[in-house]
Amino acid sequence: MSKVAIIGAGVSGLSMANYLEKNNFDYHIYERRTEDDVKGHGFILPKEGIEYLSQIIDIESLYKKGSFLKKYICYCHNGEVLSEKDLDDVFVISRSELIEILSKGVPSGNISYEKTLTVDDFSNGKANLSLDDKTSIDADIIIASDGSRSRTRRKIFEDEVIKAVLENEVVNIIEDEEIANQIESNFLKFHHKNGGLTFGILKLSPTKILWYCQFDITKYFINEDYTPDCIKQFMLDNFGDWNPLVSSIINGSSYENAHIWRVYELEKLNPFYHNNVVFLGDAAHPLIPFTSQGVTSALKDSYTLTQLLMEGENLQETLKKYEEERKPEIEIHIKNGRTLLNQFLLPLNEQPKNTLPISYK
Repeated sequence: MSKVAIIGAGVSGLSMANYLEKNNFDYHIYERRTEDDVKGHGFILPKEGIEYLSQIIDIESLYKKGSFLKKYICYCHNGEVLSEKDLDDVFVISRSELIEILSKGVPSGNISYEKTLTVDDFSNGKANLSLDDKTSIDADIIIASDGSRSRTRRKIFEDEVIKAVLENEVVNIIEDEEIANQIESNFLKFHHKNGGLTFGILKLSPTKILWYCQFDITKYFINEDYTPDCIKQFMLDNFGDWNPLVSSIINGSSYENAHIWRVYELEKLNPFYHNNVVFLGDAAHPLIPFTSQGVTSALKDSYTLTQLLMEGENLQETLKKYEEERKPEIEIHIKNGRTLLNQFLLPLNEQPKNTLPISYK
């Protein structure tokens, strides 16, 4: 059985570890951050993502930690309803809760925190790996799941072009039972009439709300020291006079764990593998957040790769099949994400009606 090294213990790395654990692979995860380094960030899971998660976790534990969304309701920033659409088995959960659930499926001896694993070079068609202290790590397969700005990917594909998307986000969680009581289990999204500025609200539990804003980086700016006070001032300056629900959430939030999501995309996808290194999730294919498909795509990557590793004898043929299976769907989500981004930048009266901020293949 091949020995597998996983770089990164985010959702994609932990999902892969869970699939490998279920199928008795020899693996170890190396994560450069601390175990408790979890910011206020959340995920939307369409039905397909839930189905893949159900193969590796106790799905009831997921349902206890998040919430199903009944409708998507689109508003103007002043609260005027623009459109409504029913949602079919769409689920929302905080990043910290999902990480905690996935971590339970990985034995503690199979994961090392504060360990940066680096691909040094290749010899005999195999990557040479080392930790910060120069300790060599032996592995037959290296799975790079180290995020959209993957260090591993940039080291191997030195000529890649990664560019900033004209949209960034602030993501945060507020715990306030009084405000939560005002919100049904719907996905609420407020749009400024001039375009390029939105505020989304998703109820996680009877007391907890996930909120985020999206902004056109050519028009709106956050001081780059990203202190809690700077983030709060940005929110007050740009959303303080919106619908009272929005302003109450902004004023009632703590900003200590607010997450600034600087969004990047590859100008052109790289191969999904190189020699015995294979890329997973955002490390393989950064997706614009409008798609709401980041987690589901990572889960499908993990499932597909595990199945092919179980079936295949020749690693290069296995990794080639993995790319052939996953790349066409990813290209659809990339196309959809760019379309949704372009719509977001337009004034509200020029945006299509009844657009759902979830990409489907």
